[in-house]
Amino acid sequence: MKGFLEVSPLKVLEGSPYKGLGKGNLGVLMARAGVGKTSCLIHIAFDKLFRDEKLVHVSLKDAPEKVSSYYSVIFSDLVRALSIAHEYEVRSLLDKNRIILAYLRESFDLNRLRKNLRNLVHEVDFIPDTLIVDGIDFPETGRDIFEGFKTIAEEFDLEVWFSALSHRHITEVNERGIPFPCNKLDDFFSLIMQLYATRSGVFLRLLKDHDSEAIPDAMVRLDPDNFLAMD
Repeated sequence: MKGFLEVSPLKVLEGSPYKGLGKGNLGVLMARAGVGKTSCLIHIAFDKLFRDEKLVHVSLKDAPEKVSSYYSVIFSDLVRALSIAHEYEVRSLLDKNRIILAYLRESFDLNRLRKNLRNLVHEVDFIPDTLIVDGIDFPETGRDIFEGFKTIAEEFDLEVWFSALSHRHITEVNERGIPFPCNKLDDFFSLIMQLYATRSGVFLRLLKDHDSEAIPDAMVRLDPDNFLAMD
C-alpha cells in the first residue's frame, strides 16, 4: 500500500544506508508514558503488513482481544487519513498476515515462544518476517533474554522490534548517546529510535543505525492525531 508507506513513521530511515532493520536483527522504540509508544509500534507493524509481510505480535501485558482492538482502531484512522478504498478487503489481508500471541501473568519464556513460532511455521505454514514484542520491562530484564531474542531472530530469519518505557526523572545516557533504559543494552540493537513530544510537535528520532554514525537530523515529525509522518 504505497499511500501508507509514503507517510509511515519508518520514513525516519530514508537517509539510512541500510533502509531498515533487517532479518536477524533487533530494534527498539523508546518513549515516555503517554507519548504514543504503542500506537507508533503498531504503525511499524502496519509498515510491514502493508508490504505484504507476515508478522507476529507478542504482548506481555494485554490480552489478544485488546491488541486486536488497537490494530482495528488505528486501521480505521488510516482509512480516514489516507482515503483507503476497499476497506474490508485491505483489512482482511492485513489480518490474515498477522498473528497475536499473548503471555500474561508472567507466563512468558523464550522456550515457549520458540515452540509457538515453530508450530506456526510447521503446522500452519505461517512463516513470519517480523516479531513485534510489547511489554518487556527493560530495567528488570536480564541480558540473557535479549541474547535469546537475538538467537530467535537468527534462527527464524526475522527481525524483532521492542518497545521500551523511558522516564522523565531518569536521565542516564551512555557514552554513545543512548539514554535509559537502553543505555546498558544498546549493543544488542541494530536500530534504536526515540519517540518524544515537545511544544512544537511529536517527533521520532533515530539514535542508532546499525554500525553507521548517527545522523544529527535523522528524525521525522509525526501527526499527533494519527502518528503518520508529516512533510
